[in-house]
Amino acid sequence: MTRSEELFLQAQTLMPGGVNSPVRAFQSVGSSPRFIGRAKGSRIYDVDGNEYLDYIGSWGPLILGHARPEVVQAVARSAENGLSFGAATGAEVTMAELICELVPSVEMVRLVNSGTEAVMSALRLARGYTGRDKIIKFAGCYHGHSDAMLVKAGSGVMTAGVPDSLGVPAGCANDTLTAVYNDLESVVSLFEQNKGQVAAVILELVPANMGVVLPREGFLPGLQKLCRDNGALMIADEVITGFRLGTGGAQEHYGIVPDLTTFGKIIGGGLPVGAYGGRKEVMEMIAPSGAVYQAGTLSGNPVAMAAGITQLTILKENPRIYFDLEALGQRLREGLKTIIEAHGVNASVTGIGSLSCLFFSGKEVRNDTEARQSDTERYRTYFNFMLSRGIYFAPSQFEAVFISAAHTPEDIDDTLACAEEVLKKS
Repeated sequence: MTRSEELFLQAQTLMPGGVNSPVRAFQSVGSSPRFIGRAKGSRIYDVDGNEYLDYIGSWGPLILGHARPEVVQAVARSAENGLSFGAATGAEVTMAELICELVPSVEMVRLVNSGTEAVMSALRLARGYTGRDKIIKFAGCYHGHSDAMLVKAGSGVMTAGVPDSLGVPAGCANDTLTAVYNDLESVVSLFEQNKGQVAAVILELVPANMGVVLPREGFLPGLQKLCRDNGALMIADEVITGFRLGTGGAQEHYGIVPDLTTFGKIIGGGLPVGAYGGRKEVMEMIAPSGAVYQAGTLSGNPVAMAAGITQLTILKENPRIYFDLEALGQRLREGLKTIIEAHGVNASVTGIGSLSCLFFSGKEVRNDTEARQSDTERYRTYFNFMLSRGIYFAPSQFEAVFISAAHTPEDIDDTLACAEEVLKKS
């Protein structure tokens, strides 16, 4: 028995499912998790000494790779001065300045501790600002595990949602309406059926939690116009795409100006942190300036700020990083497409920049329903073969492949060689 297997057996007696986040359990790929001991650059190493080329990167924030020296050094320096104060620090101001400078739609920002907390707080703010209760989200767009966001479509997009989890009050589901991504008419219908009641529309501008799905031409501008015409705020969830598709995120890439934006742990160099920000007149509704309450002892934690300031500064001062990431992403996607065509594989590839996804579906995936038509059994075979060859992808068909600045063209070519080995057999 390997050390990872021993740890997993022990963990299952101490933690629900043996993990602290469900996807780590490897259930959907019929395997057991590898317990990671260390990481460097584009590699992670499990407790049994196995090396893997990592395409998860802590689910996205490690855009510079694992243990980037400048980030590690900044963390060490900050930690020497104390781990947490529960009081204001200059680092919080520096971080806020960076975010507001790099993301034009953000005029003021509030730091929190996670993407989930950022979304939860942004939704409360939108309701407080508009005086309305209902929220429109899109099936397949993940916004963390707060009650209001754990909702899926009921019998159709015209109805209120039903909870996706036990423990979510029905009242939360009643105020969360679910639309179809890339389908403006589904949003129009919800606005019409809930006139004057919708506080905000929230979405991942580029969904990366049903695999990676790209917005169709006209969808995002059309959605922005619908929000403005109906007096609702547009909330861009950039927990994954923020600072990954460019310093201005997906909104800069697509020319969208949301009212509010949420960010995740990429602004902390991978440490626990999040933020939400947007128009000054909206943000000033937050306590102590306004009557929308939100607080957090660890918000703006100095160690996380040190890591994040260092990472964002590197990205700001080295725009070439994004060109290189785009080139690596294209190399991976085009290579996979070539393999698929050469061997007649019933699969498709999508992505943008350093985000990619191989769907075991022979058609373009445009929304959650189409994503879930993918052959998850074939993904299971693919995942386990690649893992056996030292390639560490997400243990789920419905996640993204993340490339970091630590990856090389040779890493991509090695990945493609392994992929061809398994795909030509399918």
